[in-house]
Amino acid sequence: MGEKKYFFKVLCVCFMVLIIADQPHVANSEDLTSKEILDKVDDLWRGDSSHGKMSMTITTSHWKRSVTIEFWSKGKDKSLMRILYPKKEKGTATLRSGNNIWNYLPKVKRVIKLPSSMMASSWMGSHFTNDDLVKESRMVDDYTFKITFEGERKGRTVIEITCIPMPDAAVVWGKVVVTVEKAGYLPVDVLYFDEDMVLARTMIFDDVGPLGGRSRPRKTTIIPTDKPHESTMILYHEVDFDINLKDNMFSLRTLQK
Repeated sequence: MGEKKYFFKVLCVCFMVLIIADQPHVANSEDLTSKEILDKVDDLWRGDSSHGKMSMTITTSHWKRSVTIEFWSKGKDKSLMRILYPKKEKGTATLRSGNNIWNYLPKVKRVIKLPSSMMASSWMGSHFTNDDLVKESRMVDDYTFKITFEGERKGRTVIEITCIPMPDAAVVWGKVVVTVEKAGYLPVDVLYFDEDMVLARTMIFDDVGPLGGRSRPRKTTIIPTDKPHESTMILYHEVDFDINLKDNMFSLRTLQK
């Protein structure tokens, strides 16, 4: 895989993590419905706006690479990411506005728009799909769902919610199983099953601690079932929520700065 293609994928994969997962603190005594829990998982990192830094490490059978990224987001569909490290890729950036995604290569001063034909394709070099990146709908919109387990598991009290796609939903998974800790309703893991109901990948949330004045998992790892020694890991170093960001922050002009 070429270096340019690799970093396109790294930046785009980071968007998925910003999209999937801002929730206010929930008192432990409050019992939420399965819909409310899924909404909180969907909104884990989504505030009115955010700014922060994170690192991503992708490990495959053939190579391992890490990048440090600064990111900005506003609402549900505006995001900008820029590579800070390594030095040779510094300034490489990705912009998302609505369903449109652009990549910027500073070495050649070129902007490339991701074509719609790639939205359903898997990304080589990462463990996410293009669909992960641009997905705007929520689990409660695309799936029927119910609580399938509540109690002690591995030393903590958890709630498990099983989601089955609606017949007309444009989703790639045959089933999604979300597990959260009842204390605070923060996610523990999300299991993704293919159309044959075979486990395809697992997303694990770890290292819960303060980020931007909120308690959040500061580490997210996704592992493909068929390649258990491979992974994509994201570490959040700092995040500020609900800051003042103008819409023109998420423009092609800003992308190229």
